Amino acid sequence: MKIRLFTIPNVITLLNLLAGCLAVVAALDHNPPEAFWWIAFAAVCDFLDGFTARTLRSYSEVGKQLDSLADMVSFGVAPAMILFAMLQDFPDLPGGVACVAFLVALFSALRLAKFNIDTRQGDEFIGFPTPANALLIASVGFVAVRGSDPWIGALAHDAIGLAALAVSLSLLLVSEIRMFSFKFKNFSLKDNALRYAFLLYAVVLLAWLQVNALPWIIITYIILSTVIDLFGRLFCSRNKTW
Repeated sequence: MKIRLFTIPNVITLLNLLAGCLAVVAALDHNPPEAFWWIAFAAVCDFLDGFTARTLRSYSEVGKQLDSLADMVSFGVAPAMILFAMLQDFPDLPGGVACVAFLVALFSALRLAKFNIDTRQGDEFIGFPTPANALLIASVGFVAVRGSDPWIGALAHDAIGLAALAVSLSLLLVSEIRMFSFKFKNFSLKDNALRYAFLLYAVVLLAWLQVNALPWIIITYIILSTVIDLFGRLFCSRNKTW
């Protein structure tokens, strides 16, 4: 059996992986803004490889495996290295404490492995998606350097806060919280009202707050998904009792 390696979707996935490697380099150079842009580029590639594969009907087992490997670097190792570098900037932090950042990489691996075999995650996510997690961490570093948000700035300059962020996001990655996805099966308003509303919110917030909006958009996504999931579970529970 001939295995095709260099298909168009696979090349796009390799660009995702390359961007992840460059994000790690930027993190080690203590350059969070550059790391953010590489992770953002990786996220775009992560969307485009799947979109291209569906459009061209170019599916393959190689592509599936390659996608997970690239995501592990771009959305697992890279954000962990950003947090690690930020924690290293605290001179009074006891040695080894900065390694708590690597929980993000470990739990991202668990999240990706779970995603590959979880048949429930077709139209939605179970747990926090790794690209969104990586973008949130990278955006905190970005805003801390280039932005002026007092809350994000305080978090970036608090070692305990950053360590708590690493732990909480790691647990969120493997949680059972249902989170809506941005996979459009069609473009009708009726079927995609939530997606369109959130995208409009994101555009308005970016226009208003500019770079400071980046982490808050993803935090809103977490809160909104959690609230919808809780209400959904409550509604189903009440229906069963009735």
